[in-house]
Amino acid sequence: MAPVDSRDERDSSDPLIGRLLDGRYRVGARIARGGMASVYEAMDVRLDRVVAVKVMHPGMGDDGDFAARFVREARAAARLSHPHVVAVHDQGDDHGTVFLVMEYIPGHTLRDVIRSESPMAPGKALALLEPVLSALAAAHRAGLIHRDIKPENVLIADDGRVKVADFGLAKAVSADTQHTATGGVLIGTVSYLAPELVVDGRADARADVYAAGVVLYELLTGRKPHEGESPIQVAYKHVHEDIPAPSALVRGGLPAYVDALVARATARDRSLRPADAQVLLHQLHRVKHAVDAGITDDPDLLDDLALPVASVYEEEQFGSTSEIPVPAAPAAAYDDYESTGEYDEPATALVATHQPNSWERDRPRRSAVFLIGGLVLALAIALGAWWFGFARYTSTPGVIELQVAQAQAKIEDAGLEFDVAREAYDENVPAGSVISTDPGAGERILPGDTVEAVVSKGKERYQVPDLKEMTEDAAQAALIEARLTFGRSVPKYHAKVPEGQVITTTPAAGEWLKRSTAVDLVISRGPRPIKITDFTGKDAKTAVKWFKDRHLKTAVTEEFSDEVEKGKVISQDPKDGELFRDDTVNLVVSKGPELVEIPRLRAMGVEAARDRLEALGLKVSEKHADMYLGLGYVSSVSPGEGESVPKGSTVTLYLV
Repeated sequence: MAPVDSRDERDSSDPLIGRLLDGRYRVGARIARGGMASVYEAMDVRLDRVVAVKVMHPGMGDDGDFAARFVREARAAARLSHPHVVAVHDQGDDHGTVFLVMEYIPGHTLRDVIRSESPMAPGKALALLEPVLSALAAAHRAGLIHRDIKPENVLIADDGRVKVADFGLAKAVSADTQHTATGGVLIGTVSYLAPELVVDGRADARADVYAAGVVLYELLTGRKPHEGESPIQVAYKHVHEDIPAPSALVRGGLPAYVDALVARATARDRSLRPADAQVLLHQLHRVKHAVDAGITDDPDLLDDLALPVASVYEEEQFGSTSEIPVPAAPAAAYDDYESTGEYDEPATALVATHQPNSWERDRPRRSAVFLIGGLVLALAIALGAWWFGFARYTSTPGVIELQVAQAQAKIEDAGLEFDVAREAYDENVPAGSVISTDPGAGERILPGDTVEAVVSKGKERYQVPDLKEMTEDAAQAALIEARLTFGRSVPKYHAKVPEGQVITTTPAAGEWLKRSTAVDLVISRGPRPIKITDFTGKDAKTAVKWFKDRHLKTAVTEEFSDEVEKGKVISQDPKDGELFRDDTVNLVVSKGPELVEIPRLRAMGVEAARDRLEALGLKVSEKHADMYLGLGYVSSVSPGEGESVPKGSTVTLYLV
């Protein structure tokens, strides 16, 4: 087999593309991008398989604690083996590039399903959430919480398999699990953050339960339960407002127990939620059974799922509803907030503002002056931080899958510049449409700055070359040159293609295939050998037909034979062994014995008659005729004159 092509196909706009990580993973097109890492399609050249490689963004790996946590959590996730979890294969650090190797799942995400099919029937929504909860239940049993459950992290393969991704960022549960990557910045997505994460950044398995409940709400309604113009507003609503009943947005309504399941999973007081995903999965099974059975009203199930009428959660958390939460971390934590209400990056923990009480208002005047001055200064600093850290920025419009002209118009309408950075192949985005942008949709950007787009070249396909009559080594090299791979050699006899050369390929020449698709070579073994049968002493016509049926030629000669019957084979060359198509077999066929006509001998002297017969190859015997006179002349012969006899026969001369 020819060696793996080692050429380094690099993309100048993304230095990772074409790079060989750890001497094993050839990085291909970028397929996803987040705030902390990007995901690329890659080829594992050692095992000859396609994988997904998540690479931490430059600079993230410089934080030793973060990199160590990335490695530690990847190892923990790799121990989680479940049919609905994207498998973690490997983790490494290639000269400062920290990466995680995962199972590659070609297909689409649950977000795509929501966009195209929601609002959807409760039976289908529950069926889609069931494998997600099954995966989370396995994680919770193993002591892991996911921390970032959202439709984008639920992959649906082309064959229908559902897989939960990003367990590489999962956290081992402990008594003080706090979801921060750096001081106060939450790892998670604002639309799916449980209230306790917003309040103090601490959570357990019930935070995943909350996020799963929000996903169920989206499947049923096609909308997020809480939306706002900023992440702060959305986070505020998660803390202070219950998730609305999905039936309010669904035409025809929903069974009350479906609303109750969503309410139970998304209770703001986590003590009222299912303890973990396994409990929620059990509740989902009960609800799904009722839905599948066509039951619209089930009082017992509703009573089991319904929340208490009143909850003091908000007062316990904040003391007073007049205390409005504000961000305790820089606004930069909301880099990936989109105007559509989708958040791809961390939110911050929220704390309550302090309001002066009556004792403070009664302080001496000088203290009041200092207090007012301090408040003014704090306000000025806050306004400055707000302006320079957030307000002066705008959000990058979402233009994914738009044609270039449409994307350019939308970007420029937002007061930004548009530039096509490069073109790349994409299995899902049509040619001429935008695959991704930098900055990404919803990310912060200054007005007038340039948004660089990666534009699709369509599906990456390569044509199978015509390899007929090439040697096997040359054909393998040609496949690599065509961006395909060699599959296997299939030997086959062929009458015309010389041994060791290619007869054809599977798939056939001219077909268009994905990059690195395996192509099998059908290699000639030369003509098929034909084992010879010996027809000596057998019918010559039968022999000729037998050889003809096997595409062999015959050369027939005939000879007289006293021993072999006429029409039978006297000899054959070759008479055994193997021949190949169009080879010749020589046959000598018997004409039977050679016949001699007895000449006229009457009245001929005995000596002359004897010489004449012997010259013809006949034997001679003499007898006296009935009227023998001793003259020595032939009176008659037997067999008679003019008859034909086999050569070597005896002719009797009767003498007078």
